[in-house]
Amino acid sequence: MFENYNLEILFQDDAIVVINKPSGLLVHKSMLDPHEIYFAVDMLEDQIGQKVYSVHRIDRATSGVLLFAKDSEYARVLSEQFANNTTQKTYLTVVRGYMPTNGIIDYPLSRKLDKIADKDSSKDKDAQEAITHFRTLATAQVPYAVGKYEQSRYSLVEASPKTGRKHQIRRHMKHLSHHLIGDTKYGRGEHNKLFREVFNCHRMLLHALSLKVVHPVTNEEMTFKAPLDDTFKSVFDALEWEDFIV
Repeated sequence: MFENYNLEILFQDDAIVVINKPSGLLVHKSMLDPHEIYFAVDMLEDQIGQKVYSVHRIDRATSGVLLFAKDSEYARVLSEQFANNTTQKTYLTVVRGYMPTNGIIDYPLSRKLDKIADKDSSKDKDAQEAITHFRTLATAQVPYAVGKYEQSRYSLVEASPKTGRKHQIRRHMKHLSHHLIGDTKYGRGEHNKLFREVFNCHRMLLHALSLKVVHPVTNEEMTFKAPLDDTFKSVFDALEWEDFIV
C-alpha cells in the first residue's frame, strides 16, 4: 500500500518537520504488528535524507497532522508540551446519531494496555482524567436501514482533546453512544458495514485536522493544518457536507 509512497510534508525547517499521515500507516515499529514493513519515521527519513524523532503519536487508522523533530533536544522540548497538555489538537470525525450542538466530555478513562507491548505493565491503575471539547458542525440522514431504524443519522464533529489518553476521542464517543464510523475496536459493526458498502469507505473516519505547538527554537506559536484525504471528501460529498472539506 505504501510502496513508493511520498509523504505529504506540511512544513519543514531546520528543527521540525510536519506531515499529513495517511490512514493505515504506523508511526514507528510496533510489536503489535511485527509483520508490517512501512512506518512513518522510516519513510520520512528516507524521503528527506535525515534522522527524525517522533514526539507524539496518532493511531494507525487516524490520518492527519504528525510532528517530528530533527534533533533529540528539540524532540525533548516538544514532547514536554504534549506531556503537559499545552498543545492544541483538533480532530474531525463522523459519528453515528445526532450529537448535541457542543459540549465537554469529562469522563475518566482507565489506562488501556496492549496485550503485547504492555504485557509487563501494572494493570492496577486508577482511571485517569480525560476531557474532550466538541462541537457538531453538520448532521445528515440517509435512507438506509440499520437495525430497527429505516433511516440512519450521522454527525460531523470537531473534537479537541484537552488530555492525551489512549484512544481518547474514540472511547469518549463510545461513552456517549455516538460511535466513530469505521472504528473496528470501539465502533458499531452495522454502521461500519453501511459505510463500506454504500460509501466505499474502508477506513476509520478520524482525522487530526490541526495542531498548535510552540516552536522549540523560535518559541513562536505555530499551527499546522492537514487536508482531508479522498475517502473523507467522498463521504462529505455523499452526505452533502462539501462546505467542510479542507
